[in-house]
Amino acid sequence: MRASLPAAAVLAATSLCTLVIAGCSDSARTTAPATRVASAASFDRGGNDGQDHQGNDDRRVKIFDGCDPATFNVPPGPGPGSCAPHQGPTVTFATFIAQLTATGVAPNWKFAPPKLSEEHASMIQAVNVGGEVHTFTRVAAFGGGIVPPLNTLSHNPIPAPECLALDAEDFIAPGGTYNAPLGAHDKTQLFQCCIHPWMRTIVMGDHD
Repeated sequence: MRASLPAAAVLAATSLCTLVIAGCSDSARTTAPATRVASAASFDRGGNDGQDHQGNDDRRVKIFDGCDPATFNVPPGPGPGSCAPHQGPTVTFATFIAQLTATGVAPNWKFAPPKLSEEHASMIQAVNVGGEVHTFTRVAAFGGGIVPPLNTLSHNPIPAPECLALDAEDFIAPGGTYNAPLGAHDKTQLFQCCIHPWMRTIVMGDHD
């Protein structure tokens, strides 16, 4: 039986389902278990190439977002506690919705790098340096996530099946780190956020 989802993730999934719709009207598990590790508070928002090494085996992807606490933590944003203070540029909730409406992407919400070579790594280490909860979920094919309005705005109407089978430990709080084991080295592997499904990284296999 899966554990209950963390409160912040429930907030993101439920509040956004309602409030993103309002904002739009105003403006026009992975196949292998993953492991949470210690807080990543010591990591800054620099080094967007994501090529840092953790030991000899691991690769690092940084998880960025641009949530503005002043507008995300109050209506019509997702609500209290949805956006923690963090470094880097921020945008208001209204701008976030406007960006998604115009292009299907909020550019400050991203994985960095968007593509990397695994180079026989045993895992990918995902570090959340943003202010919101995210996931770093391996999927067979990119798709939507667990927040239907964000799926619609980002043009990902069909959820990736892996996003519908998340456990509590799959959610990465601000400042958190998540270790995602890699599978066969000869295959390309895909990772996405199951809350913000345009956030993606491709890990190239040995023969790609």
